Amino acid sequence: MMKTNDIYNLAIQMGIDTDFRSKEGIEKLLKRKQEKYDKLSEKEKKETDLESLKNPYLDSRIYHIAEDKEIKKVLVGIDIEPAEILMAKEIGNIDLIIGHHPIGKGLAHLADVMDLQCDVLSYYGVPINIAEGLMKERIEEVARGVNAVNHQRTVDAANLLGMNLMNSHTPCDNLAAKFLKDLIEKEKPEYLEDLMNLLKEIPEYKEAIKIGAGPKIFVGDLENRCGKIALAEITGGTEGSPKLYEKMAQAGIGTVIGVHMREESRKEAESANLNIVIAGHMSSDSLGVNLFLDELEKKGIEIIPCSGFTRISRI
Repeated sequence: MMKTNDIYNLAIQMGIDTDFRSKEGIEKLLKRKQEKYDKLSEKEKKETDLESLKNPYLDSRIYHIAEDKEIKKVLVGIDIEPAEILMAKEIGNIDLIIGHHPIGKGLAHLADVMDLQCDVLSYYGVPINIAEGLMKERIEEVARGVNAVNHQRTVDAANLLGMNLMNSHTPCDNLAAKFLKDLIEKEKPEYLEDLMNLLKEIPEYKEAIKIGAGPKIFVGDLENRCGKIALAEITGGTEGSPKLYEKMAQAGIGTVIGVHMREESRKEAESANLNIVIAGHMSSDSLGVNLFLDELEKKGIEIIPCSGFTRISRI
């Protein structure tokens, strides 16, 4: 039997298990946060989000538990808004709504998970001091950008309609990144054509092709050799700093795989002579969410997909 907290804790643990950082590294990160918390004044402690002391992914949360019951049927979508809350109510017998993208407090803390990108870049050879220095400006930009958003709109709808609501963002993105990393290291595509053919065989991307949203080359062409392939833009909150592409090239990276890209970033990558393959946003998100949901399906939980999520089971 699984309740909402069980499902949430499973998501966080699966995220930790597939993180580019080691488990020891994450434990050290959480220990450091605890030590800083212990030094705060009582007033400062009251203002601290205690979830940050045990959860390395603050963009993933439980937002509302209307009834702490066994979960038998879940509605799952990439973006959950009031419309999806109403949809769940209309379908009936939905025990839990699971979103991918953050809402509520999770969205307010989206920038807090972006430090992960620094560790991913370090994994691929970019010096950590350079990664942290260039990401700092982008993290602050994202924090300011989400500040104006109506974070609680969907959470309020769940409260009013009595629906259990949670999301899993970076944990699922970690799952997708690990899946792609393992596949690429196994198959070792030499040319972009090989890489594209490999991606197009993944069921989520195969389905995306049918609706015109399949993998695309944003910089480079099919005859370009891949060089060192980095999964540097699959996880870590949202898109990083465009100033990093030159440093990626200097670190020996030849091809970057991402899920979406702004035009400013595309131009910077082109100037750095990097190949950029955009696997697809909803399809990449679906890949990570599916890997998580397979564990729920093993427990006999029924899954109803919506809102851009394509359910593909691997069990």
